[in-house]
Amino acid sequence: MQSSHTKNYTAKHKHGFTLLEIVVAVGIFAIFAIGIYSGIQFVFKLVYNSRVRIIETSLLNEQIESIRNMSFYDVGIINGSPSGLLERTVTTTRNSIDFEITRTIRNIDDPFDGTIDGEPQDLSPADYKLVDISVICTSCHQKEPVIMSTYIAPKYLEGDPTHGALFVEVFDANGHAVQGATVHVVSTATDPTYDFYDTTDNDGHLAIVDLAAGIETYAITVTKEGYTTDQTVSSTVSNPNPAKPFGTVIAQNVIEMTFSIDLVADMSVETLNASCVPVGSTDVSLVGTKRIGITPDVYTVDQDVTTNGSGEYLFSDLVWDTYQFDVTGYDIIGSIPNERIDLLPGVSQPVQLILGTATTHALRVDVVDSVTGQPIANATVLVTSTSYSEEKVTGVGTVGQTDWSGGSGQEMIGDNTRFFDDDSNVDVLSSVGNMTLRQIAGEYASSGWVESSTFDLGLDATYQNIIWEPLSQPPETGINSVQFHIATASSTSPSSWEYLGPDGTAGTYYTPGSTVISDVHDGDRYMRYMAYLSTASTTSTPTISNISLTYTNSCTPPGQVYFGGLSATEYAVTVSATGYEAENSNVSVDGYTKFTVSLQGE
Repeated sequence: MQSSHTKNYTAKHKHGFTLLEIVVAVGIFAIFAIGIYSGIQFVFKLVYNSRVRIIETSLLNEQIESIRNMSFYDVGIINGSPSGLLERTVTTTRNSIDFEITRTIRNIDDPFDGTIDGEPQDLSPADYKLVDISVICTSCHQKEPVIMSTYIAPKYLEGDPTHGALFVEVFDANGHAVQGATVHVVSTATDPTYDFYDTTDNDGHLAIVDLAAGIETYAITVTKEGYTTDQTVSSTVSNPNPAKPFGTVIAQNVIEMTFSIDLVADMSVETLNASCVPVGSTDVSLVGTKRIGITPDVYTVDQDVTTNGSGEYLFSDLVWDTYQFDVTGYDIIGSIPNERIDLLPGVSQPVQLILGTATTHALRVDVVDSVTGQPIANATVLVTSTSYSEEKVTGVGTVGQTDWSGGSGQEMIGDNTRFFDDDSNVDVLSSVGNMTLRQIAGEYASSGWVESSTFDLGLDATYQNIIWEPLSQPPETGINSVQFHIATASSTSPSSWEYLGPDGTAGTYYTPGSTVISDVHDGDRYMRYMAYLSTASTTSTPTISNISLTYTNSCTPPGQVYFGGLSATEYAVTVSATGYEAENSNVSVDGYTKFTVSLQGE
């Protein structure tokens, strides 16, 4: 018979695992299992990628050896320059894996015996050929191909003396070289014919040194992902005199052609009435100033569209240019911003066209600053004739500064030559009217900033654009050496000024390619800006000579007034504004007439 002591001991040691202990144990096991599984997966992936690279390298070697065994004169791309027997792109399958093989072959003008554009001049510049072969697995999610290059040289002779050279230069809107642009060359009237692609180098340059001679036979198109397109244009009935005709190649000569591309831009257009109610299904035309034909003028952009039921239309993939809107069946009594728009590369520009009833004769007066070209708020416009007299005030327009020589310490804007604060690395005195980096011992500071005083816009505002001059800075200062943040508030003394960029966050900045003010500021009456200057060179500085911020409220167009129901006659226009010299002009009104008055500061 067991004692009671023995029974109690046995009972105490007959317990199982609790639920919490089981969960913890399963979690620990899962962590180890996942880690082991991930490690095995990584090893398998590494082995597979190594296997793919080995196959790609083998394919490259096969391609190079095959090309080296060809006749020198057959080494080239079909319809390419040099012309030959090879396809530019082919596909092949090895070990059940698909690969894409791309061949690029160029003629090389070796400086050993002179170059076609140098001294001494080499009139047979195709000395030998550069062969680039790239292989990439099309189903392996590879980002970069495997590449191998070699040179192929003839035994004796150089290139065909009946051929010439074509040099292509590609620039952006600021005249900077565009590297990696794709150049498509087509010629069906030469012998041999051509249809090939090549790319510009780091200097935006492409030298094609061996092309058959031909007068206006080469169709050339220059493209780049996310950029506009520039190209030669053939002569047609509708465009008999192209601004950039097909390219010409002259035997033993160099022909240079320039093309200009940059980031695509777009404009979203709204058609509204004076009460901000959408005017749908409106016929709108958009015309630029760049031309693809002359005498008669044929414009690069000349579009007639109809807005949707909400009065909206998006003009996409536009080239940077100055654009003008027109509307059928209405008078444009105002626009936000002015409907003559200087569209910059890469910008998405919203445009509101304020429409009114079309009258037989009407006058639209735009009042702008003679220096900045920005609209002037609260300008008084008096229009008179022998039987007519009416006075109106322009809508809200612009605020800004052109001088900072008064120094820091000003909370609210009063003296327009002063600002609120800076970091002591800017210079506003050496050249009055300009803001630069401070120079110490012959070297410029690497960066500096200025915080403006508070601008009172008088009422809740809808912000439009921030514009500064000059937009283009010395290349030595680096990319975006002038940048801005904007802060707004509903009171003069917010708890803090939150400075934001074009996407509404502090992580982005207003730059020459992004000048549209974020709508997160809309509805705020008070505004400040922060200007940032930087340089990549101790011997060069960026410069700011003018800062302007445009804004509107409701649907009142900035710096614009409209007079409808007029007669076809001559009117006297008198314009005055605080801080400006009054301007008196005469204008003949016939139909819808738009008249711009530039005021000079006192």
